[in-house]
Amino acid sequence: MSEQPGAFLEALGYSEEPFGVFYTGTEPESGFVPKEGAAFSCEMEERGEVDFSALFQNWSCVMGNIWLARKKKSAAYFEARRFGCIGGSFYLGFHRPQLEFIAHYVSTGIPGRLDGERYLPSPEVTRRFFNELQPRPAPARFCVFKPLSLFKENETPEIVTFFARGETMAGLCTLATFVTEDFEVVASPFGAGCSYIVTWPLHYLKQGRMKAVIGGWDPSDRKFMKTDEMTFSIPYEMYLLFLERWEKSFLLTDTWAGVKKKIARSRKAWGEE
Repeated sequence: MSEQPGAFLEALGYSEEPFGVFYTGTEPESGFVPKEGAAFSCEMEERGEVDFSALFQNWSCVMGNIWLARKKKSAAYFEARRFGCIGGSFYLGFHRPQLEFIAHYVSTGIPGRLDGERYLPSPEVTRRFFNELQPRPAPARFCVFKPLSLFKENETPEIVTFFARGETMAGLCTLATFVTEDFEVVASPFGAGCSYIVTWPLHYLKQGRMKAVIGGWDPSDRKFMKTDEMTFSIPYEMYLLFLERWEKSFLLTDTWAGVKKKIARSRKAWGEE
């Protein structure tokens, strides 16, 4: 990628490189990828042919793979055969509609068979959520997440994600409004961890709305994030506006300099510098 974000990230006080996601027909040369999973579909589920023990044997969370990629400054990628997680496969656009089993799993469970997560009050509400979100079908074989510096000249991210705590998040949210002039540009809907960094931003773009999405609310995915950390995901077009306009914003003011001191104290408190 030709853009040079170093000065912007330094002004923001952001010490980790943002991640980008894109779809491609070319498998990455290296990175974290789930093992091949068992076959499943709604039609197979209706016929009682889904082997759930085999399906969960190689379970691997999208956010967990991204967590490993963050630590190693590498890539994490997925495809329809190597999806890792049924839910993640749905949110990344590889399989839909979602299984009825998952509608129960996210909500009340199945008596005597499955303990539900109870994130939604009923399978019916969960199904409505799946239907309203409607993830975009994957446009290419592989969905790849990696640091922006690892993108090649012929690769462009669709969505850019920051992993940030409160003070940095304040800067990102305010900057999103500054560059778009949209007072409601930041959204934070319900969802799974991976839906915040792929599905929801694409969902808004499909509606013609360029939104920044705060995520990280999924209790099941908190183990794959730093303490107090959230995700902030934006369309690549908005990221380019960040790079173009940040020097005219509050990021060069004394007010933000004071916030950056708190960012430095936070990193020191968590042993990150």
